Order: sequence, then C-alpha cells, then structure tokens
Amino acid sequence: MKVVFMGTPEFAVYSLKALLTQHEVLAVVTQPDKPRGRGKKLVPTPVKAYALEQGLKVYQPEKVNDPAFVSLLEELNPEVIAVTAFGQILPEGILNIPKYGCINVHGSLLPKYRGAAPMQWSIMEGETVTGITTMFMAKGMDTGDMLLKTEVEITPEDTFASVHDKMAEAGAVLLLDTLAAMQAGTVERVPQNHEAATYAPMITKETGHIDWKKSAEEIINLMRGLDPAPGAYSIYVDTPLKLFRGTKAEGLYHQGQPGEVVDITKKGFVVKCGDGALTITELQATGKKRMSADAYLRGHAIKQGVLLQ
Repeated sequence: MKVVFMGTPEFAVYSLKALLTQHEVLAVVTQPDKPRGRGKKLVPTPVKAYALEQGLKVYQPEKVNDPAFVSLLEELNPEVIAVTAFGQILPEGILNIPKYGCINVHGSLLPKYRGAAPMQWSIMEGETVTGITTMFMAKGMDTGDMLLKTEVEITPEDTFASVHDKMAEAGAVLLLDTLAAMQAGTVERVPQNHEAATYAPMITKETGHIDWKKSAEEIINLMRGLDPAPGAYSIYVDTPLKLFRGTKAEGLYHQGQPGEVVDITKKGFVVKCGDGALTITELQATGKKRMSADAYLRGHAIKQGVLLQ
C-alpha cells in the first residue's frame, strides 16, 4: 500500500521500520525540531532522524490543519495514513483523504487509557496486562472504531522503559497485521464503549511528586511508571530526591506518619506510607548520577525521624 506515516518519538520508529518492509512510504510527517540542552540546539525527532537515514521525504508542519499542508497530503494521495504517537489531532479534512482512512496505533487496550500517556498510567494504576489497539481515527481523542488488539504483559519488574519497548514491537507487528486485513477486506470495525473509557493525561513533573499517604504498592507503581523519566520524587530537607526503586519493607512499621524515615537498613532507608512502609533502594540526587540507596547513604546522612515531603 502507499502510505504516509505520522509519528514522532522512538516508540513510533518501530512502526515506521515495519512499514518499510512491506509498503511504499510516500512521506513521513513528524513534529518540528525542538531546542534541547543548555545550548538550546535544535534536535530532530527520533522519527525524523530515522526517516532521513532511509532517504524518505520528511514534513514538519507546526499545525496539521494548515491548508497548505492539507493540500500537500491530497497531492501525495496515500491509500492510508498510518499514525503512531504523532502528537497532533488530525482534522476532518485529513481524515477523509486516504482511500482506507487514517489508522492509529494506540498504546492501550481501548477504551481504557485514552490520551497522551497510556503506558505510564497503566503501570501506575497497577495493571498486569496492557496492549496495543489499532483503530480508525475520528474527531475525538482516541474515540474511533477499533480494528485489532494484542495484549502485552506487565510484570512486577517492568518499568516504563521495558514496557515501552515491548509495546513498540507489538505495535509495529499489529500495524502490519491491520493493513493486511484491510487489504484483504477481513477487518471488522468495532465501536468503543465510551462509558467504559478512562483517561491517561499527559505526564508532568508534578505527576511524580510522591504522596506518602498512599500505600507502599501504589508508590512502587508510581516509581515504575515514571522510570526513567521524569521520575518519581520527594523532598528531603529542601532537596529533591528522585526515587526509582523500592520494595515493601519487611517487618512491622506501625509508628511514624506518612513520609517519615522510620529506619535505616543495609539496603536503604525505610519510609512510612499510608499503608505499610517502603524501603528505598535506588535514587538520584539533584546533579548526581542514579545510584543504589546504600551507596548514597555511604556519602550522605539521611536521619531517622525526618519527614519526606
């Protein structure tokens, strides 16, 4: 099939690579380059970098509803527009261009976790299974008819980094399966149950601010879902600490208030939670490298009785 691909982050590169093995990619559309680092140097998106390596045409509209860009897509005349984590909502004028429509690769088992960060929220909510859904794009956010689904396991050891890679691979395979079924005329459109929908909003720094009134399990899931970035964090004596790893504390910690350091062990330091307690085993101080908690404690004193905010 003749395809225009739209995508931006590393997650979308997997889908583009898959498309190139079986289809003709007419062009790639991605978000504009963003300034990064201290020098604010413009850096291309992962999709743009890969597309240029493959000699593909790349377009980076500030807004996809720009009439000039819509006209460009009409001239390209793709049979399908494949979208994976692009970052802009497509207007109706674009949705109606391709013969087979606009197909989205979404990182959840819809209608659960519609929105910008479905993978992170599925981990933070303690899900043990997530997956990929391909769907026809519609006017709303992730509201279109579903096509195919595939499940992906979330293990207790998984973080956002590991789930991201498993999901990206699964999404690439499902995109090819979806296009093949569309060509064969065997794919079925399944409307979503909008009443069962949940929302996965964009991740911000504040998302990672730990509420120690929550249970130890909920806080562990928060750390997993935001690892490696932006990271869950708490404030220790006016100093932010990113907390990446923790285990439910062995033994009974009935005393103390939520956020209080109630013990120092060989593995790390124990913090009282709303339900149970948590032994922090991996962290990162501002301006420092990520390290084990025991290594941090060898050079920094965290006093028992101090309250993390």
